[in-house]
Amino acid sequence: MNDLNPAGWTVMILSVGSVLTLVTYCLCRVLALPPVEVEEHLKAPLDIDTRDTEDAD
Repeated sequence: MNDLNPAGWTVMILSVGSVLTLVTYCLCRVLALPPVEVEEHLKAPLDIDTRDTEDAD
């Protein structure tokens, strides 16, 4: 097997390092977002009118 020369190691370290840095940055940005209020979007199943019981066969 051939070993990597110094230029290969440099390219590999820079590419893997940049991908890991970007993933870490994006995860930190997403996880630092304020929580979303979801209570206003919740509806109980009984509040939804599907109109399938009006003319039941």
